[in-house]
Amino acid sequence: MTAAVAWLAPLAALVGLGVAAFLGTWVLKQDPGNEKMQEISQAIQEGAMAFLKREWRVLIIFAAFVFAALSFSGGSLIKGVLTGASFITGGFLSALAGYIGMYVATRANSRTAQAATEGIHKALNVAFRSGLTMGLTVASFGVLGMGLWTIFLVINGSTPQPEIVNGFAMGASSIALFARVGGGIFTKAADVGADLVGKVEAGIPEDDPRNPAVIADNVGDNVGDVAGMGADLYESYVGSILAPIVLALTLWKGGTVDVQFGVIVPLLIAGAGIIASIIGLFAVRAKEGSNLHLALNTGTYVAAAVEVVAMFGLFSWWAAETEPARLWYFGSVVAGLVAGIAIGQITEYYCSDHYKPVKSIADASQTGAATNIIAGLGVGMISTVGPILVVCAGIWGSYYMGNLAVPGQSTSGIYGIALAALGMLSITAITVGVDAYGPVADNAGGIAEMAEMGPEIRKITDSLDSVGNTTAAIAKGFAIGSAGLTALALFTAFRESVAVGGIKLSLSLENPNIIVGLFLGAMLPYLFAALTMGAVGRAAFAMIGEVRRQFKDIPGLLAGEKGVKADYAKCVDIATAGALREMVLPGILAVAIPIILGIIDLEILAGFLAGAVVSGFLLAIMMANAGGAWDNAKKYIEGGVLGGKGSDAHKAAVVGDTVGDPFKDTSGPAMNILIKLMTVVSLVFVPLFLRVHGG
Repeated sequence: MTAAVAWLAPLAALVGLGVAAFLGTWVLKQDPGNEKMQEISQAIQEGAMAFLKREWRVLIIFAAFVFAALSFSGGSLIKGVLTGASFITGGFLSALAGYIGMYVATRANSRTAQAATEGIHKALNVAFRSGLTMGLTVASFGVLGMGLWTIFLVINGSTPQPEIVNGFAMGASSIALFARVGGGIFTKAADVGADLVGKVEAGIPEDDPRNPAVIADNVGDNVGDVAGMGADLYESYVGSILAPIVLALTLWKGGTVDVQFGVIVPLLIAGAGIIASIIGLFAVRAKEGSNLHLALNTGTYVAAAVEVVAMFGLFSWWAAETEPARLWYFGSVVAGLVAGIAIGQITEYYCSDHYKPVKSIADASQTGAATNIIAGLGVGMISTVGPILVVCAGIWGSYYMGNLAVPGQSTSGIYGIALAALGMLSITAITVGVDAYGPVADNAGGIAEMAEMGPEIRKITDSLDSVGNTTAAIAKGFAIGSAGLTALALFTAFRESVAVGGIKLSLSLENPNIIVGLFLGAMLPYLFAALTMGAVGRAAFAMIGEVRRQFKDIPGLLAGEKGVKADYAKCVDIATAGALREMVLPGILAVAIPIILGIIDLEILAGFLAGAVVSGFLLAIMMANAGGAWDNAKKYIEGGVLGGKGSDAHKAAVVGDTVGDPFKDTSGPAMNILIKLMTVVSLVFVPLFLRVHGG
């Protein structure tokens, strides 16, 4: 009976995919607008799909190489090939989710702009349902893939083989890193080029059709903030499901009934989250003059409340079937969910223009770009304090309750932490939906501007976009917060897997190998940030040169003469080529370095993973929040304060926003993928490490 219940998770995933298909179809049935709007939307669609296809060519080569490496490092050829197949499955579903989400998003943009002619409620509906199509697809593919591999190889297998399922998470993380970095470089190269030359140098409005980079900018919103963000949350979600599954097999050695519950309950938590997110959809309502952010938050809170009820039922069932103390695990999951919501609220405080931090950056813009940047960096740094305190409280609380659930078992508390990470991401579907709606609203604003739909329509799309900036920052907060908890759980799984193989790692700070590893691990996120920031700078430099060239060489373009058009395709091609060229090195380093260190010395690798988690976690929060605050400070001024658009304060804020763009959309969000990917790679290659070191 217990094992059969596991099939409820894939069933919930199929329901989620069905609802996603319904929502996507509903969006595509909406009015796409006039011929001009459709022409602009078509250009965005073509640019986004061209980027994806070229990115996939690179990823197929990478995937083939990793598949071969996994096939010959799994101890036996059959196990190695199955691990490789699991890796391919995880990567393929990530790419497919990105494709589906972007297909709908790039068609929802003109439909959202057209819906704005009927009022803000209709526009919100179109944009949000497009986002939730992506959210449900991401969550459903994650649960379906993890569920089927786990059911066949862990629950129903004669000998549980979690190391094969680990390959699925590695595939998800690998593709996510490339998608996030590649998409982030594309979108920020286009954004920086469009802003610095268009708004600052030429003095033309945002999304002005005279700007050659404007279509590339809108394409970037989709490849970076839809496909890239979806891959990011997909891998976070998969990792949070995997961690408690692997730990359950370590915690309850000997095949007791608790093993089945410990493996199945994470799948059911994720499956229940899909259903809860669907229910949350119906709670999102907005009227003219209403608080859009509250409307979106209401959906999230309703989904969270439904999920808590479902989880209480799950853990009550576990406690009734085994030991009453198992109900304490419910507290661990709720601790994670509460921590996630708290991090979201803290992120909103630092990134929303309703609060002091963003307003202080706007005020600092009155004395120039330098003071704007200083203020933004300060906000980003101070914004790490709250999330760290919340995560520490979440770790302590979930660990304490986990230990109460199974007294006397040291890894029981770590299992509780893993459940807390899953609780934080249990409503991923609606979290992604609220995030992915933002780029659709942003694109809608661009189309409204380029199609000359009038200031009233642009006002509606701008209000949707402004809220989207904050919801995107909150989603990043969820992903980053869960990364620390999940990486800690996966690190424990790595250490226990090595111990099962006969090698006990010393984590003492008196061990020089651990200290060396800690320093190397703490350094890597900074190296990674430098590589990705530099990549954006180089790609943006090429973009700026092209925009300047077109303004100079195309007669009548800057003057806006009738019939004169910019060469948008050239800018799209520059951003695509730059992103694909620059994403390779960071992605390869993230996979190769843990393998190399593991071959050299496992204690150095252990210290390396610990150092990377702490350093990467802090850097991710700082960069994401600073970038979000800079962006909304610019929009706050554009709303009419401190001189509004065109003022000296606005020009300074544009420069700050330009610095913040790669912070929040390239380097920052890639950090949480980085720290989990390196831990998962270490876990997957444990058989190779044991063979090298004689375990």
